[in-house]
Amino acid sequence: MAEAINMGTILFKDGTFLPDALQFDSVPCATGWRLVKDLDGYGLNRKIHDAGWRFFCIAGEIKSTAVGYEGQKNVRRAVKRMLARLKPEKFNSLQITRVASKRFLGVPYVSVSACSRHIQESLFLLREKDFLKVGTEQD
Repeated sequence: MAEAINMGTILFKDGTFLPDALQFDSVPCATGWRLVKDLDGYGLNRKIHDAGWRFFCIAGEIKSTAVGYEGQKNVRRAVKRMLARLKPEKFNSLQITRVASKRFLGVPYVSVSACSRHIQESLFLLREKDFLKVGTEQD
């Protein structure tokens, strides 16, 4: 059975570089993304911090909706739509902040909100290509 996507669920990009000391279970969720099993944002943040890395929260809320009755199937569809619209080069993980089933004029739909997160070793929120730019400017 697929893992449920609820408030606090963390997804991260396939291929995200992680230290050997950071171990957790994950399952495929959407094309190019994995879902962290048995840990919410707080638990994963503790594990990342214990490994000497950082788990940044990037400002701004991302929202998506999907129409229908299907429960978790509908939530997954909303998350896949959200991931398809994003520019993942700016972050490598996503935390679900809200999942709400609603109705509009009798039509059921699910609304999913999330915030971008970024796992990295450095204390400063920079991507690898930013480090390369800084290094070449000093030469």
